[in-house]
Formats: sequence, structure tokens, C-alpha cells
Amino acid sequence: MAPELISSYTPPSLSRRRLLQLLGGAAAAGTLAACGGDGGSSSAGDTLKVIGVGDQEAGLRKALDDYKSAHSDFDFNLSFAPADQVQTALRTQLAGGNAPDLHVVYPGNGSAMSMAQLAKANLLADLSDQSWTQKIPAGFAGAFKNDGKTYIFSPGSSMLGAIYNKKAFASAGVEPPATWSELLSVCDKLKKKGIVPIALGAQTPWVTQLIDYALVPGTVYAKTPDFDDKMIAGSATFADSGWADAMDKYLELQKKGFFNDNPNGTTYEQATSMVGTGKAAMAVQVSAVLPAFREASSSPDDLGMFPFPATDVAADNWIPGGVVVGIAVSAKGKKTEQAKKFIEYCGQPETVNAWAEAVACVPLYSEGDPKVDPVLQPFLPYLKDNKAVPFMDQRWPNAEVQPTHFAVVQELLGGKTTVQDALKKMDEAYRKTA
Repeated sequence: MAPELISSYTPPSLSRRRLLQLLGGAAAAGTLAACGGDGGSSSAGDTLKVIGVGDQEAGLRKALDDYKSAHSDFDFNLSFAPADQVQTALRTQLAGGNAPDLHVVYPGNGSAMSMAQLAKANLLADLSDQSWTQKIPAGFAGAFKNDGKTYIFSPGSSMLGAIYNKKAFASAGVEPPATWSELLSVCDKLKKKGIVPIALGAQTPWVTQLIDYALVPGTVYAKTPDFDDKMIAGSATFADSGWADAMDKYLELQKKGFFNDNPNGTTYEQATSMVGTGKAAMAVQVSAVLPAFREASSSPDDLGMFPFPATDVAADNWIPGGVVVGIAVSAKGKKTEQAKKFIEYCGQPETVNAWAEAVACVPLYSEGDPKVDPVLQPFLPYLKDNKAVPFMDQRWPNAEVQPTHFAVVQELLGGKTTVQDALKKMDEAYRKTA
């Protein structure tokens, strides 16, 4: 599998105006530190300028700090921005030639800040001569490479499923379900106990896609593994596929009252807090955001994770897995070679493992047994049995389908469209050409 991870949890304190200031180079190192992170006290001209998103922080900051400790001539300014601002403001700055030296990039294709889109625009430095690129599993090639060249580093793959509060489950006397019917039964028992079954923060656009992404492997790819090839060839559509079943199930959860009130008015951060405190039992999310959920809970051990079932035959349930958001070197940065050296350090097995462990993902590769967060154990059999597929946008042909998907899900939740009309809009976006 060679998926892209779109999810990006980020503290919401950095405004669009402030991000533009940071990207425009108007701020000094001290101001950068106040807005998200600082690697040292050197002047802005002597440091590597780094922009990331929040769910990278645990791994990226550790890698930068460790590299700095081993290289006395290295210093950095690190700041973070919300995903939607990265997709707009940072993308604009890259095209304008006023980019940070090292910055967040999403694997694969499908968004304005994806590897393929930026590589096609000649905005990323080629990393193909670095030895770690030879260890990228063949199935991941589409996430890292464009026209045979590697442009992004990512520490591994994140699982997508239900992050759940064990105490909330225990209070309702339920266990993680293995089928769709079992899921509905679990949600019903939780609701009767006064616990919100599923926290949904659909006001945050990228969250809207996750339940569909969790269901589609079972409703589409388990039956039609070559669905993406058929879409590219024009012999399949969203509207006439298991996507309709997935969206119907999404709405069924809402109609049965299994979401919190007003999902379109609830943010990712609010949903995270609901699960952490036990007000809600679970949220469909990527494992990369587990650190944020753990921070919101009284104890990290309160939380577990399980594959979100889509069918009533357990053996027919598949999972989505995604290469986690990564970093790349700006082709127009002022410290390209220094940034490349840092990326090469990130590609060392011990750094890959440390970063992957910090963000709760499965390492890209490992020498010996990798350290995998215990909560991911339920997902490993699916990987072993080849019942995992990329996040859906990985092979979408343009950056139009993803925001269309965000919008139609919000419309569905708001009762403003139908499943067929929503999928028709996605099909129209899919067929758009540049």
C-alpha cells in the first residue's frame, strides 16, 4: 500500500496572518519560538527554517534536537501551522520562492501540498541519491516518488480506525466490535448509558473524510481490489460503487443518534477532548493523533484502538493505512544542502524507529524488530494478510476530489444533499483536468 495521510492535528493558536508573516521571513527567531518552537538562539539567517503541522511535532522536534546535539554548526527555527493554512498560505509561498528550507508535505497525490503536486511544479528538491530511499517498500513508491524520483521523507504508516476510551466501553459492558451489526449494537448500548458513542468533529474539514475512509476498504476494495485502476480507466465511478454503501452507513450512524449533537459545529479538538474524558466512547481517527488523545485523557492506558468494521462478515473487513505526513526540502530554499543532510539523518533506521514510535505509526522499515505502539496490535494481522489499502485520495488524479469530499460530507450531515448527489459531485471533480 502506498497511501497518503491527510490528517493533521495542529494547535489552533497560529493565525493565517501570523503564518504568512512567518513564511514571508518577516519574523525573527525569537518570535518564531513564541509561535510554536525554536531550536536555538542563533539569528534567523544562520538557522534552518522549518514549518510543520502539529501531529509531526513529537517526532520532528526530537529528530531536530538529536541532530543538533550531534552537529554543533546546526540550528533551526521550528513552527507549526493548521493543515488548512498549510494548504493555502504555505503553498502560495512555495510558488512565490519565499519558502522555508524544510517543510511539511503530504505523501502521494490529491492535495495542493501533496508530494506529486509540488514535485510537478518543481518546488521540491530531489532526494533520490540518499541511501535510505532504496529501502522504501515497493508498495509505498507512489507515496514517496514522482517520475521515479524521491521527494519526501516519512517515518512510516498510520492506521485508521476507532480510538476508544476503555473506561467508557467498560461502563456500558461492551467490547470492540468485529462486524457492522456489532458496532451498531455497541453504539446503542453506549447511548443508553448516556455516553456519546462516536465523537465527530466535522467542523474541521479533514475530519469529515475519516469515517468514509474507514468503511470503504470493506465496502469497495475487499470486493473490487482494482477499483482505483477501474476509476483511472473510466470504467468505474464513485456513484456506482460501494462508496454509496459507505456513505449510507455514515448517515445511518447519524440518524440513529450515535454522533454528538451538531457534528458540523464541533471541532477536532472538541471531539478529542470528549473521548479523552469519557464523555464520548470513540472517534474514528488516524493513529498519528493518538498523542493528542492521550494528552486529553487522565491516563494514556485509558485509550485503545480497533479496526472500524464495515460489513457483517468479519473476514470481509479490510483496513485503510496511510503513510504519515512527511517533510521535504524546498527547491528554492536558502539552505537546501543543509536541509538535505538532515533528511539523510532522518532516514537512518534508528531515527525512523524513534520518529515512528513518537507518532504511533508502523516504521517505514527497520533493522530488527520494530517498536510498534501496543494499541496498533489489532491492525497488524490485516497488514500481514494483505487486507490493507491506501487512503483513498492516494490515487485520485487531482487536488479537486478531496475538498469536494470534505464539502459533500458536511452537506450530508447537514441534510442538504443526498448520497447520490454527493457522489456525483465527487465523480465530476475526479474527471477534472488541469
